[in-house]
Amino acid sequence: MTSSGGSGELFVVGLSWRTASVAVRERLAFRDEEVPRALGDLLGSPDIDEAVILSTCNRVEIYGLTSPGTTGSRAVAAAAEARSFLARSRGVAAEGLADHLYEVVDTDAIRHLFRVAAALDSMVVGESQILGQLKDAYGAAMRAQATGAILGRSMEKAFQVAKRVRSETGISRGAANVSSVAVELARRVFGDLMGKTVLVIGAGKMSALAARHLRVAGATSLLVTNRSPERAEELAAEVEGTARPWDDLPRLLAESDVVLSSTGATEPVLVPRLLKSAMKVRRWRPLVVVDIAVPRDADPAIAKLDGVYLFNIDDLERVVAENLKERQKEAD
Repeated sequence: MTSSGGSGELFVVGLSWRTASVAVRERLAFRDEEVPRALGDLLGSPDIDEAVILSTCNRVEIYGLTSPGTTGSRAVAAAAEARSFLARSRGVAAEGLADHLYEVVDTDAIRHLFRVAAALDSMVVGESQILGQLKDAYGAAMRAQATGAILGRSMEKAFQVAKRVRSETGISRGAANVSSVAVELARRVFGDLMGKTVLVIGAGKMSALAARHLRVAGATSLLVTNRSPERAEELAAEVEGTARPWDDLPRLLAESDVVLSSTGATEPVLVPRLLKSAMKVRRWRPLVVVDIAVPRDADPAIAKLDGVYLFNIDDLERVVAENLKERQKEAD
C-alpha cells in the first residue's frame, strides 16, 4: 500500500503449509520469547520501518512496511532483507529456503493479510485459531514498538474483515476436526446438551478433547473410567471430570447420555449384552456412543438397539469431510 507522501510499501515474506513441509516450518518457527529481539533485528535494517512476525505451526511470516523512499527499490530491498533475516536468524542456508518462501507486496500484501486473518488461507478453512494468533503477533509487535500507523491500521482492518467473514458467511459452520465433531453428532440427537452427562472410556487424547468440546457445549457432568485407576484420575483432572472405577462401567453407561470410547483393547468393550442392560435402566432414553478407537471399542451390533446412536471414526471423518466441503463453498 503506497501513498503519495512516500510513506513506504507493505510487504509479506514467509512460508506456510502450502509451500513447506512441517520439517521446514519447524526450523523457521519463533518461540514467543524470541520475537521481541527478532523484531528489533528486523527494524535494524534501513529498509524496514515496521514489522510483525507471525509464527504458528502452519506458517511463519513477516509483515513489514518499507522505509520511505522510492517504493519500488525499497520494497525489493526490504523483502530481500526479510528473506535473509529468516535464514540468518534460524541458522538455515538461504538457498535452502528459496523454493519455500513467497513474497507479496502492496495491495496483494493487504489481500494476503485479510485472507490469513479470515482463515481462507488456513489448512482447515474457517478455523478460529489463526485470528487469535494474528492478534497475539500484533500485540507482541506493539509491545516491542515495532509497528506504526500504516501496519497498525492494516492489522486492525484485517481483524474487522475476519469478523465480518465469520458473521456474514458460513465459513466456520460445522465441526472441522474429529475431536469436535462429537458435539455436532450429539446435538443431532439431543438438540440442547445442557444438563447432559458424558462418559469417557479409556485414556485416548481425542476422546479427552471431544469431552472438553462437549463441556463447552453445555454438558454439565464428565465421568472418566479406565482400567488403570491412576490414569483415570489423571485424565479426569485434565477434563475437570470425575474418575470412576472400571467395574462401574455398566452403571456408568446407564447414567450417561454421551459415551466417548478410546481404549487400547483388542476386543470390543461395548457389547450388546452390556448396552441392552444399560438401556433398560435408562428406559430406552437416547444414548450417543462415539467410538474413536482403532480397533473399535463398540460392537457394531449395539447400533440395532433402540435408542442407541453409534458413530465410529469413519463416521466422524465423513462428517468432517462434509463440513469442510460446505466451508469451501462459503469460502468461494
